[in-house]
Amino acid sequence: MKKSLTAPVVLGALALALGGCATPPAATSAAPTATAATSVAQSDFKACMVSDAGGFDDKSFNETAYAGLTKAVAELGVQKAEVQSQVAADYAKNVQAMVTAKCDIIVTVGFALGDATAAAAKKNPDIKFAIVDFAYTDEDGKNIAEKNVKGLVFNTAEPSFMAGYLAASLSQTGKVGTFGGAPYPSVTAFMDGYARGVTHFNEQKGKKVAVLGWDVAKKDGTFIGGQDPFGDLSGGKKSASNLVAQGADILLPVAGPAGEGALQVAKASNGKVGSMWVDTDGCISQEQYCAVIPTSVGKAMDVAVFEAIKAAKDGSFSNEPFVGTLENGGAYLAPFHEWDPKVSAETRAELDKIKADIIAGTIKTSA
Repeated sequence: MKKSLTAPVVLGALALALGGCATPPAATSAAPTATAATSVAQSDFKACMVSDAGGFDDKSFNETAYAGLTKAVAELGVQKAEVQSQVAADYAKNVQAMVTAKCDIIVTVGFALGDATAAAAKKNPDIKFAIVDFAYTDEDGKNIAEKNVKGLVFNTAEPSFMAGYLAASLSQTGKVGTFGGAPYPSVTAFMDGYARGVTHFNEQKGKKVAVLGWDVAKKDGTFIGGQDPFGDLSGGKKSASNLVAQGADILLPVAGPAGEGALQVAKASNGKVGSMWVDTDGCISQEQYCAVIPTSVGKAMDVAVFEAIKAAKDGSFSNEPFVGTLENGGAYLAPFHEWDPKVSAETRAELDKIKADIIAGTIKTSA
């Protein structure tokens, strides 16, 4: 099966290489909470989730998706089961553990689970599957997913473009930076959109703000790498420090939990450096760093997961992928929070216009 990460989000398929091996934790099951039980009719329907590496408390990608499952438990009265992956070798057996647990829908979290999800869906046509940050398409962007699989993807290039424009407007050094955990399409989409937003700022303002860490033409940049690129906090801190040493004063880390390293570097700079956040609103998920976070590029993964579970439960499930965009709120630029006084009225108006132009299609956020 030819796989890509969606159209219009033009992303390619790559396998996640996380070395080592470990026995996956046993699946845990739970009934709806007592609060939900008093207000929502209980159901035998069982919604389940398999995490990517990082776990459900990563303050980022997995945690946001997991919030959609817990919301389904509370509001739909469904049962749940879950299992956390530690390394790539866990994916297939963790998905199988949820099949064995007799789940009605299994939500897998992350691009790296694409193959394991497709294989399980083909073998178990009576079970619904949804996968975060992945959709199954051919080279022309046509949906070729199994009838029981729904991709949940997000056009993060759109809000990242806005974040890049904002970063350029805030920079005092004339240099901004970005780095990723590994060069997966769901990572580089942020980085590329960010760089393109800076370019747009330069074109509109006649400026020359430089982007460190990503080259739009070469489609290559700075990545933590290694066996655990999204869990390597020291690697994230090193990447951020290197960018700051080169003059970058507004950063965009796209590295899951490892991105906290950039927040640490910004916090230690005594106001000289700011670091954005991704996937969630960092001022909520990383509250202790809010003072250094100008904004965040968010994905409404919790809403997408909840709606997929709801559709599976009420019989309206389809294999048409969900694509989160600025227009439908599935991808968004978070509030400025403590940086609000630093964002000029002129920049706010320009960001509003950019958002409208992106939605209208007059600004392209990717090649």
